[in-house]
Amino acid sequence: MKSSPTRRLACGLVASLCWALPALAQPLSAVPRDVVQFSATATLEARQDQLSVTLRATREGSDPAVVQQQLKAVLDAALAEARPAAQPGGLEVRSGQFSLVPRSGRDGRISAWQGSAELLLSGTDLERIAALAGRIQGMAVAQLVFGLSREQRERLEQQAQAQAIERFRARATEIARGFGFSGYSLREIHINSQETGAQIRPRFMAMEAKASMASDAPLPVEAGQAQVQVTVSGSVQLK
Repeated sequence: MKSSPTRRLACGLVASLCWALPALAQPLSAVPRDVVQFSATATLEARQDQLSVTLRATREGSDPAVVQQQLKAVLDAALAEARPAAQPGGLEVRSGQFSLVPRSGRDGRISAWQGSAELLLSGTDLERIAALAGRIQGMAVAQLVFGLSREQRERLEQQAQAQAIERFRARATEIARGFGFSGYSLREIHINSQETGAQIRPRFMAMEAKASMASDAPLPVEAGQAQVQVTVSGSVQLK
């Protein structure tokens, strides 16, 4: 006897229902309860102990080869002056950008070539860097950047992190007790750190500083304060 289309459809519905019922019987994921999210921050301050100075020379002319040679001569002389003063960690010397670009006139044709060469001085011996920057001739100060040395930053980060963790734990205990719980357990934790207070003197200010002093006088510099901030954020399960 052949089964009718209606009979086949009914059997299919029964089979589908039989498959769906066990699936519906599976317990739904429990929504987390008694979970609190918050953060704690610690900030430490220290005097900036690192200085980076960018010295730059610019030349312009109709012949790119001549402009390039002029820049090379200035940079070679600056390196010859700077290398003997170099000191690991205290004063690092390296060349920076060296560029040569065309300048176009109103007719769209190249009318001149303009080039620049940089010398970078950086380290933790601020007086040594300032003295060397003042002695180098033929290059102007393009930028001064004060900051924290890697050792100083790492030290502050460790101390600030320990304080932030302690504050996070203390607040977690306080919240748990406030809601009538005896304790808590950690669910997730995130730790972020950042340095603030970096001082950058733009090109025109730096050039004024060197232009206003004697040709071989030390570059006037004054470090400021920097801050390292560590934030611990996450969630805890109250118990």
